[in-house]
Amino acid sequence: MSPNDARTENFGVPWEESYGYVQAIKRGDSIYVSGQLANDGADLVAMAPLDDEGQIADAGNMADQMRQAYRNADVLLRRFGASLDDVAEEVIYTLDIDAAFQAAGPVRKAAYGRADPQVASTLVGATRLAIPGQLVEIKMVARV
Repeated sequence: MSPNDARTENFGVPWEESYGYVQAIKRGDSIYVSGQLANDGADLVAMAPLDDEGQIADAGNMADQMRQAYRNADVLLRRFGASLDDVAEEVIYTLDIDAAFQAAGPVRKAAYGRADPQVASTLVGATRLAIPGQLVEIKMVARV
């Protein structure tokens, strides 16, 4: 398959151009969704408060950030005629494993609409994410 056979989607947010990437790309029967974060358009939502040194002061917004990341992924997937039901794999990157693990169960189950989401999932602790106040980023691969 040549690159010309790929289809891409973006949100039109500034960091797509500054970093140089697409939000999602479909090649063949696979859709690759770049790491989604808590943004609504170019507006960042539910960002964690930072201390005087720029470090996360409280991870209490973890569930809100996760919900927004899943909403963003769902929007992108629907542009390809797919949905979260088509996700085969997800990787959740987080600054706080304990807070993410506590939030992930209820948020993931609601996002996928079932008590046993049928998706391979990996939770990874990170030392930093791209945007100050960002607690979580979720990337996915869907098959259609």
